[in-house]
Amino acid sequence: MFSKHSRQSGSFALSLAEFAAQTTEAIDVSLREIIIEVGSSVIRMSPVGNPEIWAQNAVANQYNKAVDDHNSDLRNDPANLTKAGRLKPGRKLKDGMDIVAPEGYVGGRFRANWHLSIDIVENVTFDEVDPSGNETIAALVSAVSDFTAGQTAYLINNLPYAIPLEFGHSTQAPGGMVRITVARFQQIVDEAIRNNQV
Repeated sequence: MFSKHSRQSGSFALSLAEFAAQTTEAIDVSLREIIIEVGSSVIRMSPVGNPEIWAQNAVANQYNKAVDDHNSDLRNDPANLTKAGRLKPGRKLKDGMDIVAPEGYVGGRFRANWHLSIDIVENVTFDEVDPSGNETIAALVSAVSDFTAGQTAYLINNLPYAIPLEFGHSTQAPGGMVRITVARFQQIVDEAIRNNQV
């Protein structure tokens, strides 16, 4: 026969077990949320190759801008316009310099090479491109879905130019991606904890 006190202690043990399960789940969810935000931040800040801003194309860019400015200035003078408001024939400069890039070049390979590895450091690279970063972030979210406390998550980009990009090689990310995200790390953690309180 059970006493009143044994029922209460059994109830307390059950409450503790439920609380422990809720806490474990909250920790796992918080960790996944932190990993997703850290990874998404790094991916979103990663520069995407843009041949128009490459140093080798600086002269072509300047020349093309000068041609555009000249044509815009022509439009400001009514003597250069037809009654319909278009430039008169022969006035517009139809000149420009080509932007040089490797044949078939599409930016976004660096973004596409961020990937999550759990408990091991993988030494792989990918040929895919992801200029928007959306597919890479979706893959990160999928990869982290089974992550639990006690495991180690690695966010990896093995392209040889990853370190130069992190340390200012790109005008699109002069402060890097990882260093800026690390500076926000405590804020990311605090937000995840607030979102998943038990």
